[in-house]
Amino acid sequence: MAVVWSITNCEHTNDSDKGVVHAAWSATSASGEHSGVVSGMESYEPDASAEGFVAWDDLDESTIIGWVKSTLGSDRVKEVEAEAKAKLSEAKTPSTAWGLPW
Repeated sequence: MAVVWSITNCEHTNDSDKGVVHAAWSATSASGEHSGVVSGMESYEPDASAEGFVAWDDLDESTIIGWVKSTLGSDRVKEVEAEAKAKLSEAKTPSTAWGLPW
């Protein structure tokens, strides 16, 4: 199962540049009615004068996902994706259940 990354929200500066300060993200592994989700938030210190700065109006989700994955690093990205897949597996075949014996 593929893991789908998405940006769920962003906090930005309130100046004309609107640099991203926080990016909330989720990584989801899904199959039918079941899913496994891992989420988090990364922090940034925007600098409109820096090379590579992207203006708010020019941002898209894939750009910010790239920032998040770069911030996390490849090992952590692999861990997040494995965790999402494990949560999906647990949702499909739970290791515990609630109930009463009577």
